[in-house]
Amino acid sequence: MRFLIVIDSLSLDDSSGTKGRVALIKNLISLGNTVKILHYTKKNTQIQGATCISIVEKKISFNFLLSRCQRLLKRYLKINIHKTLENTFGFSFTFLNDSNSISNAISKYYDNENIIMTLSKGASFRPHYAMLKYPNLHHKWLAYIHDPYPFCYYPKPYNWEEPGCQQKLIFFNEVAKHCKWVVYPSQLLKEWMENKFQGFKSKGLIIPHQIDDGINISTILPKYFNAKKFTLLHAGNLMKQRNPIPLIKAFQIFLNQMPAASENVQLLLIGSASYHKNVLMDYSNITPQLYVRYSNENFENVMAMQKKASVNIILEAVSQASPFLPGKFPHLVISNKPILYLGPKNSETLRLLGKDYPFASKANDVSDIVKKISFLYENWFNNSKVRFDRPDLKNYLSKQYLDSLISQLN
Repeated sequence: MRFLIVIDSLSLDDSSGTKGRVALIKNLISLGNTVKILHYTKKNTQIQGATCISIVEKKISFNFLLSRCQRLLKRYLKINIHKTLENTFGFSFTFLNDSNSISNAISKYYDNENIIMTLSKGASFRPHYAMLKYPNLHHKWLAYIHDPYPFCYYPKPYNWEEPGCQQKLIFFNEVAKHCKWVVYPSQLLKEWMENKFQGFKSKGLIIPHQIDDGINISTILPKYFNAKKFTLLHAGNLMKQRNPIPLIKAFQIFLNQMPAASENVQLLLIGSASYHKNVLMDYSNITPQLYVRYSNENFENVMAMQKKASVNIILEAVSQASPFLPGKFPHLVISNKPILYLGPKNSETLRLLGKDYPFASKANDVSDIVKKISFLYENWFNNSKVRFDRPDLKNYLSKQYLDSLISQLN
């Protein structure tokens, strides 16, 4: 099949979402599909086996001029009119100009491909907005929905209020109405979005985040990672809603209960954590076994650490439901190390791990987390290593399974 893929970014280091999208693209190529990529990375980025075209920003337009005026007001006069503009228009002038630039590229480079796939990250969805301008191509449009949208539809406790929510709802109702297919990485996300937008019903397909067989893994570990120690690793952004404090408290209790372990254990938190930074610094000062890196690590280094860690951690918010499939999930599956899952029972991660998965706990259940850490440590110490041997998940995340899903689009 011939794919025209329209995507925000191809840079692996900008978000976990982009990593997942690039893995999907690579697997489509390795299955023998012809792939042309229009990307807004703003630099020359290539993927072997695909035709990659960097989208040129439209700089002669009213939206471009207004977006630059807005930036200058914020930079030099400290006047931020972002919320006022989005409450009025629904989107920023930058979003509108970027979408127009993407739309122009679709018109220029479309060459009768079988499927036009729009991929995005975060709250952008600019490729989806651009595709709405081409009703003659909607019968070929596969819209990828990676997270709930708009932000006002995120599950509690996120409670995000964003400007222009009503206009964004109108926008996504149009996407739901006009796309031919909609793809989600998560079964629970599919159910979540179909409950919000009737137009998505009967169009949905689940394509989970993919295992990338050709991914580069660093051979050199960061200096703060001691491969000889029992290592609990959380790699990923710690948003306000992902509270690491119960995990740290459980780790401290574990150290108090097993003082002999204090010299050969480490808890590593790697990734942006601006909301929690002050309290994390306090805990780091009194817990030398805790290391916090307050910024993202190079992707290849993260992969190396995940493969060498004793336990990899998935931390989610304390909530009733979590429809998200973490972008790092395939990386943790192929690392073949135990996953300590901290999150709600009704979640996509636990749906895949299984309801009886032994190393799952609520994110705020300190005593239960202590038990899980203690059990995993004792097995590590006695050299009775717990392996995460899940061929079922490896198959579910594989390009072979992807091939069976793509064939349904025919």
